[in-house]
Amino acid sequence: MLLFPCPYSLYKPPSSPLFIYLSPTAYLYPFHIYIFQGLFTFHCSYSCSLAEIMENENQYQHVAAPKYDCLLFDVDDTLYPLSSGLSKACTTNIQEFMVEKLGIEGDKVSEINRVLYRNYGTSMAGLRAIGYNFDYDEYHSFVHGRLPYENLKPDYVLRNLLLSLPIRKVIFSNGDEVHVAKVLKKLGLEGCFERVISFDTLNSTNGSHSSDDEESSKLRDTSAEILDANSGPSTPIICKPFKNAFEQAFKIANINPQKTLFFDDSIRNIQSGKEIGLHTVLVRTGKFQKKDL
Repeated sequence: MLLFPCPYSLYKPPSSPLFIYLSPTAYLYPFHIYIFQGLFTFHCSYSCSLAEIMENENQYQHVAAPKYDCLLFDVDDTLYPLSSGLSKACTTNIQEFMVEKLGIEGDKVSEINRVLYRNYGTSMAGLRAIGYNFDYDEYHSFVHGRLPYENLKPDYVLRNLLLSLPIRKVIFSNGDEVHVAKVLKKLGLEGCFERVISFDTLNSTNGSHSSDDEESSKLRDTSAEILDANSGPSTPIICKPFKNAFEQAFKIANINPQKTLFFDDSIRNIQSGKEIGLHTVLVRTGKFQKKDL
């Protein structure tokens, strides 16, 4: 166990340092996040931004060499808060795509979407797993192209913190590159990251036009109840939380997981990251519940 003084607290005055236990995944209820990285300590309170997690970067100094040489960031609900409304709008768009483009009955889409997202990490990966064939670019245009990006505002504090840290910063998102670029631009974070690893980085668009065979038809008839009780068929989509997505990301960006700190809002992604060797931070920007611990 390592104990270090946190020089700042949103719940205690600065004159009353809070000592913390640094677990392999740093998160405490109600959304206190503390990270010791050799040269900086982060602290965050419930429903705060990622910038507030990192705002104490210059308040704590340590003579030891940095423990990490890379910061790996998710994008959605990690770089910006859930209150932006993008997550809710994305879910609505996915369900409308399922009805309008795939012909799924409207009264079933909510439950099917929930199960697919839980089992496969993204609804898109789940839909492909159970036999639905569609153009990836069309899907992303329908789902992300109509998001309320205007709700995102520049985060100058986070930008300054990211640029001030003498360490590699890499994006690792399940979103497509157009979506990620729009988010970074709206947040004012362009140029803050060495590399962006997105859906397009890991997946070829060639797989989106596969034939509609009898097996695919059978899979599409699989009920949400059956999917809920079983792991389901594999997906051709490469994405978090699956191990092959992390492995490819590490190879593409030349990342050593043992020296990398991974930020994500998904518990399952965090669990997968830990299993493959990453140091992890669960970012909860407004949807954290005690039962998640």
